Amino acid sequence: MEFTPKYNATIDNMPQLPYAIEEAVNRLRVNLSFQGSKVRKIMVVSTVPDEGKSFVSMQLWRQMAEADVKSVLLDMDLRKSVMIDKYQITQADKKKILGTSFYLANEVNLDECVLHTNIGKGDILPNSDNLINPSMLLEGERLRDSLNELAENYRYVIIDAPPLNLVSDGEKIGSLCDGAILVVRGGETPKKMIHNSISQLERAGCPLIGIVLSRVEGSGSGYYYKKYGKDYYGKSGYGYGYGYYGDHKDKKRK
Repeated sequence: MEFTPKYNATIDNMPQLPYAIEEAVNRLRVNLSFQGSKVRKIMVVSTVPDEGKSFVSMQLWRQMAEADVKSVLLDMDLRKSVMIDKYQITQADKKKILGTSFYLANEVNLDECVLHTNIGKGDILPNSDNLINPSMLLEGERLRDSLNELAENYRYVIIDAPPLNLVSDGEKIGSLCDGAILVVRGGETPKKMIHNSISQLERAGCPLIGIVLSRVEGSGSGYYYKKYGKDYYGKSGYGYGYGYYGDHKDKKRK
């Protein structure tokens, strides 16, 4: 069912990224286009908190939207989302943003909750009300149907999901997606935990289509790119690693 968001929103705090980080995200965006037209629902997830998965989700979506690729960012971190405050997202009519958890818990239409933004062809559904236990909302058919509806209306549905090692939310969301991007903090996340995350994605039937290395040291240009195989992750064929590091709190985009 085709729909158009009823409400507009402004994102007032989008950082201007250093060139190396911008190029790293751009390379990720370009490589996603090689996955084919059937890969539309993409979950961005990490193993533990503070690995940069929300940053990657937002910046990947932003680049898609600025490249005239119709994309929607879905905030599924229903327990601890900070997206609205961090990026200063406000609804144009100054009303409270309904958000993801509200949509999943109430009989409202998607077009009443998804917001059209001031960034290219980008729409967004942030989470405004965090929940202690959103498990029931994730297990219902409403989430599955919503993701399918979004995939019919957008080229990419970028899903910011909770870390895999903390709760089962990410695994459940992954079972409804076409693929996952795993964000790993370079030199910090234990290999065993990375293996466990990959196993969770496999168990959920969610293909791992890419790995992003965050805060990578040892690259003078601030950008690190390498293809990883058996020695690092224990299996080959998991695609590519993309690295960025530095301070993300740079000046706002103009």
